Amino acid sequence: MQAQTALITGSTSGIGLGIAEALAASGRAVALNGRSDTPENHALASAMSARHGVAVVYLAADISEGDLARALVARAADALGRLDILVNNAGVQHVAPVEEFPVAKWDHILALNLSSAFHTSAAAIPLMKANGFGRIINVSSAHGLTASPYKSAYVSAKHGLVGLTKTVALEMAETRLDLTCNAICPGYVLTPLVENQIADQMKVHKMSREEVLEKVMLQRQPTRKMASVEDLGALAVFLASPAASQITGAALPVDGGWTAL
Repeated sequence: MQAQTALITGSTSGIGLGIAEALAASGRAVALNGRSDTPENHALASAMSARHGVAVVYLAADISEGDLARALVARAADALGRLDILVNNAGVQHVAPVEEFPVAKWDHILALNLSSAFHTSAAAIPLMKANGFGRIINVSSAHGLTASPYKSAYVSAKHGLVGLTKTVALEMAETRLDLTCNAICPGYVLTPLVENQIADQMKVHKMSREEVLEKVMLQRQPTRKMASVEDLGALAVFLASPAASQITGAALPVDGGWTAL
């Protein structure tokens, strides 16, 4: 059987890169994606390929545009020879009250966080049906299951992504093929971006790192611990495996109990 392949959107850093790393380490060929096309992006792919002995390519695309999102899927399948796993991870955030929320920000967040997953999934499903195997993994959020103030676009998009996951799962199940669609719903995850947020909060609140984590950032996360990108990568590898063939339409929290409250 030909080695499986995976496309991970928004995978030059953070959660997306962690999932890509885990899939490559498990023997899958990988297509990384980001908006810019720089030597550093291609070097990232080359280094991952060397570490794990699998094919890794970098494909630039602004997937907030639907036609470019669909074209990315075709390019990934062409570059890797097939497409078995699609991880919809790309996303962006903006914080503001609803009455002050910039319309352009709302439109962009919905386009990148939600509509891009619709377009990539629509393009990938026929390829997966032809292979008789497919895994779509959507990176939603604890905010796909609950809400916070001032994050109207992000919360709406992530809730929508959970709904899209369930719908796609039901449609894929009707094929009676080995096709699944699930969502991962992280709480706080320790990424370089979050590290910067911790430093900012330490300055604003004049607190130590430990105090910021305990009293500010992880107040809603009962374990008071962040997940790691390795945690999410391991879950993605499991969801892509034969052992997860009967898990579909699920929204799986990785949030330290946040959504159990």
